[in-house]
Amino acid sequence: MEKREEFLPKWIAWEITRRCNLQCIHCRSASTIESEQGDFSTEDGKKLLDDIAKLSKPTVVLTGGEPLLREDIWELARYGTELGFRMCIATNGTLVDDEVCKKMKEVGIRMVSLSLDGSTPEIHDDFRKQPGAYEGVIRAAELFNKHGIPFLINSSFTKRNAFDIPNVYKKARELGAKAWYMFIVLPVGRGEEANAELLNAEEAEYWLNWHYELEKELILKGDNTILVRPTCAPHYYRIFYQNAKRDGLDLKRRNLVFGTGGGKGCVAGQSIAYIDCHGWLRPCSYFPISDANVFEIPFHEAWFKSKIMQDMRRIEDYKGRCGVCEYVKICNGCRVRAYWEYGDYMEEDPICNYVPLKMRLNASGDSSLGIKGGKSSVDT
Repeated sequence: MEKREEFLPKWIAWEITRRCNLQCIHCRSASTIESEQGDFSTEDGKKLLDDIAKLSKPTVVLTGGEPLLREDIWELARYGTELGFRMCIATNGTLVDDEVCKKMKEVGIRMVSLSLDGSTPEIHDDFRKQPGAYEGVIRAAELFNKHGIPFLINSSFTKRNAFDIPNVYKKARELGAKAWYMFIVLPVGRGEEANAELLNAEEAEYWLNWHYELEKELILKGDNTILVRPTCAPHYYRIFYQNAKRDGLDLKRRNLVFGTGGGKGCVAGQSIAYIDCHGWLRPCSYFPISDANVFEIPFHEAWFKSKIMQDMRRIEDYKGRCGVCEYVKICNGCRVRAYWEYGDYMEEDPICNYVPLKMRLNASGDSSLGIKGGKSSVDT
């Protein structure tokens, strides 16, 4: 079992209910208002938080579904705060009002994430399958600003709304978000049904290069108004490095106080984890399988005993292009996309179209590579 200090949880998303008042096309859990509440009691939840505290004091994000639909959310949040966790909430914003904001401050919520997938009601509401969802986000952002509650914005993109990416960034900045995360939607939950809408490798590469130009501009201007990051696109770290090298720049990137603590592409199962409403522990919220339940095995044991979680830390065992890529240590590839494409989460990331140096040289008949153990490294 791997128990190195670098493999301690720094960020945990906990699905405290699967119920939701929206029916978004990309939802990883295909949530509806009729979905499960979660078969754990308040005391079970507190015990789970106690178990986590035996290992580390991470950021804990209460998520769903829509977490505000769970009645004991404030009791669980307060308990986490008392244990020393940085407690956060991920909400679609539609249920936020003055009373909710007061409760958030009262129980010590440190950051809230809102979801905004379009710069106009037409685009966002179409994506969220709920008229009025856009206005709910805008109203929630205004209320968070009014009550002094810091928030970030997550934006999910497929072919349906990717054209709106620049405008969504501008709207997030205008609303006063501390950070903006550009999610490249994965084939999970309802996302499976929307596979035809997922961005392909070329489209993802285009928007990740766009993101590099945006981030470069902010860094060079010293503009710290908003932090920007692509999510579920670990090969962005390869693109960022390549482009900065091309531009002759040594760009110092900012980190969010409540980030995942990775400083690299995918850190699923390494420094982050997801616990669903039935207690199944997964490397991230999009990972489709689990082999450990934290209501049966204490979290501080499951974190190390789960084979899936251990595999996430064995980058030397990655296969295909990821297995020989010189950027693997700053990228890690997306294990979820590998699973859905090949049925093997250790396989190469299909959304990345980069051909590693070793493969290119081998294809040209050059066997003079000085790469130890089939790996090369990048000075990051």
